[in-house]
Amino acid sequence: MAEGAIQRCEFKSDDLILRFETVLPGDVLQIAPAVAGVMQLVRMMGCAAGKETDVELALQEALANAVVHGCKGDPAKTVQFCVTCDETRGMLIVVRDPGPGFDPAEIPSPIRGQQIYSTHGRGIYLINQLMDEVRFDKGGTEIIMRKR
Repeated sequence: MAEGAIQRCEFKSDDLILRFETVLPGDVLQIAPAVAGVMQLVRMMGCAAGKETDVELALQEALANAVVHGCKGDPAKTVQFCVTCDETRGMLIVVRDPGPGFDPAEIPSPIRGQQIYSTHGRGIYLINQLMDEVRFDKGGTEIIMRKR
């Protein structure tokens, strides 16, 4: 894949209600406007009806992780993300970052031991609680989330 090119979301159907793909600078100040714009489309198109709050928080956490950990807060680096929706499969959100990746199994549970008192480290846990399916690919540089 060429530098900066967006890979397509896996929903390739003509039955899509929504397909949104973009590149976000690795700047935390860009996360809230990006999420607000996507969620406006999601609500307008009726995707994830009644579950919009779950989708919004999961997208916000995934983008925050990509910007903070994948881009190291460097606005010269970019995060790619796409959101698709259709009536039979629900919503698919894919977020990709240029970072070194990580092993999700190595992330300590935020609901056990001393992690309960930690002020960070809850994003992956929240995403897993909010979405119906969560998968990490490409060595942890890509998160695929689905909400039915």
